[in-house]
Amino acid sequence: MTVITEQKIWSDAPATADGWIARAREVSAILARDAVERDRAGGAPFDEVRLLKDSGLVTLLGPTEFGGAGQPWETAYQVVREIARGDGSLGQLLGYHYLWAWAVRLVGTAPQIGAVEELYTSNRFLFGGAVNPRDTDLTIVDRGDTLVYNGEKSFSTGGRATDLTVLEGIIEGTATHVFAIVPTAQDGIVFRGDWDNLGQRLTDSGTVEINDVEVDWSGAAGFVDKEFQPLVYNTLNFPALEIVFANFYVGIARGALDTAADYTRTRTRPWPYGGDDKELATDEWYLREGYGDLQSKLWAAEAFVDQVNREANAVLHDARENLTEQARGDLAVRIAAAKIRAADVALEIGTKVFELTGARATSNTVGLDIFWRNVRTHTLHDPVAYKRREVGGHLLTGELPEPTWYT
Repeated sequence: MTVITEQKIWSDAPATADGWIARAREVSAILARDAVERDRAGGAPFDEVRLLKDSGLVTLLGPTEFGGAGQPWETAYQVVREIARGDGSLGQLLGYHYLWAWAVRLVGTAPQIGAVEELYTSNRFLFGGAVNPRDTDLTIVDRGDTLVYNGEKSFSTGGRATDLTVLEGIIEGTATHVFAIVPTAQDGIVFRGDWDNLGQRLTDSGTVEINDVEVDWSGAAGFVDKEFQPLVYNTLNFPALEIVFANFYVGIARGALDTAADYTRTRTRPWPYGGDDKELATDEWYLREGYGDLQSKLWAAEAFVDQVNREANAVLHDARENLTEQARGDLAVRIAAAKIRAADVALEIGTKVFELTGARATSNTVGLDIFWRNVRTHTLHDPVAYKRREVGGHLLTGELPEPTWYT
């Protein structure tokens, strides 16, 4: 039996942002105890999701009138970072959940926003999404009062452990995209359970088949009388997700650095052939230099991501009608830059920690590889080179990224 199956009861909900971040730190510590063992076992993260629900973190962004914490995105980013510090897979799951829970605010109508937020908050539901843009879109047949989705997606983060799934497809014979939220547990949604990748193994992000999933037209996000109501705010979906990425990247990096430092304090042996012999590894100059370099780089990345978190928070919580194309583009560039820094430092730390811990730290019983595997896997989500190009183009010409599925 793994540690994660231990029952944890929280008697009350935190009243402040700091309290919720402390709660996330507590959950992260529970997840970290057997993260390596659970990673190797794989499967769907049912027990882990139960922990997120029991802790109240799933409804962090949910309105207080429905039993949620009513916290802003800035708190959610820090919570994602803390969870990823203990388990990168669960940091991703929770971060994606927050984005998909907010998606109704990105594109939905006022009645849809109220209905969805009450549904997921009052029931502590977890969101997943079958919205991989690189696949052929799901096809939608308009049957008058309802829409029927069919098709397949090769990625579906959260998979079997979710309660609600976000679908996206194109109405047959048109170019009209439609988002809708449906219950995960239904015959028409079939998860193959084929997620078997290098890292992020507990996200259950494998293939999903959508077979005749029916949605009432009233559930077509942002549509009124079958006509979509466009806003610039609608295009925030990907930037809002990418800043979530940056936060769980630096969270994974922090977990790697802390784990390595603890190993060095307790198990790394000093090098006896350098002419400057030390009794303790923590007194070795090259280890102090190496850890100092990584710590300073991570502090810098965390500080920059924190600043961009505040900028994204201000936009996401402002009135939707206020967002201009210029402001949207400027924020997208800043988020792209934050993702670049977070990805680079997390990959460097995930590799360099082995040079600072020593050969014995490569033992599978140590499991230090989990951090690199997790961040290496997810940073391939979309090419970081294109993020650098966006930032460079903005600096040189003032060019704004064109809103797409990946900008």
